[in-house]
Amino acid sequence: MSSSDEEEALILLALEEDNVRKKRKWVHEINQEGLQLGEFHTLMPQLRNDEKRCYIYFRMTIDCFDELLDLIANDIRKSDSNYREAISPEERLAITLRYLATGDTFYTIGHSFRVGFTTVSAIVTEVCAALCRHLQDIYLPEPTTEIWKKSEEGFRNTWHFPNRIDGKHVTIKCLDKTGSNYWCYLNKFSMVLMAIVGPDYRFISVDIGGFGKNSDGGIFETSNMGRRFERNLMNVPEPKNLPGQNEPCPHVIIGDEAFALKPYLLTPFPYKQNNTDAFKENYNVRLCKARRVVENAFGILAQKWRIFYRPMETKIDTTILIMKTACILHNFLRTKKYDNGLIELLDPVEPELEAFQNCDNDPRRAATLAFSVRDKFATFFNSGL
Repeated sequence: MSSSDEEEALILLALEEDNVRKKRKWVHEINQEGLQLGEFHTLMPQLRNDEKRCYIYFRMTIDCFDELLDLIANDIRKSDSNYREAISPEERLAITLRYLATGDTFYTIGHSFRVGFTTVSAIVTEVCAALCRHLQDIYLPEPTTEIWKKSEEGFRNTWHFPNRIDGKHVTIKCLDKTGSNYWCYLNKFSMVLMAIVGPDYRFISVDIGGFGKNSDGGIFETSNMGRRFERNLMNVPEPKNLPGQNEPCPHVIIGDEAFALKPYLLTPFPYKQNNTDAFKENYNVRLCKARRVVENAFGILAQKWRIFYRPMETKIDTTILIMKTACILHNFLRTKKYDNGLIELLDPVEPELEAFQNCDNDPRRAATLAFSVRDKFATFFNSGL
């Protein structure tokens, strides 16, 4: 065979291989039967007629599902192509809610709904972004003075203490090029979800994305939320007298021992002091009762959206978006009271799985003014008023 014949044979072989590559399937054969066998198309018609099963599946009633769909349908609707029919907005919302409700991987969701794995990832990101755009300003807005006043009134009447702040570690998968930033003292990779919670277990403000390696106090001080508190830019009401006292006292948020004591942030007395001093013990007891509110809020959040029980394997920006969406949906459902009489249908909270873990303590010493504010509250709690 001459050299020209060899060159021609190589060219024909290359063209043949190129044609083989071009014949790759546009849609996998398993996914081609999605309209007949996919979970959404086979199960959704039945869920619409079964309120309890629908609530277990989506973590909300069908009326709530339809309300969300009406809000975001135009944002997530796609046009059909010459090769395939577009996934409907209803199925896109169903995929996202099922991902949040179960914490299953994109591979598991893709097999169940018979859609591509990367398609599931894109759908979850797009739907979460649309939900945040339409719901955040209503159900998780920037706190105003009026919001703080209502929260203070609720804590004063129900829990006998102002509102509190706390931070929780959310487990994530090891991320590329992040070094040890997200490696925490719990010997795993984590991102911090920090939240201020109102008396009705709704989130007033959240800060998401803190490095797991930092303490609560360190995360709070470097966060946008913490810097705004430090500069008095959070629209907190003016100081007022505590009952039975003649000196104005600032409105405060409360945290556990992981935070540094601040004039606007109360923390417990150290255990060694509390153990030998009834005055300080009474203060800590009242503090502990109010702190249960945020623990319960995180418990409700994880019970409903079990994505928090699984290591999140998405990129940092997507993980932050998913966590924020879950918090907004939490507030939306509590405001609408769609859970009434149905929440007991969900799986119980599983503390052994540790959906959230407390952050490490902050050992820094507080300023004199912060000690003075804490003493005022301690005096009030021991006054019997």
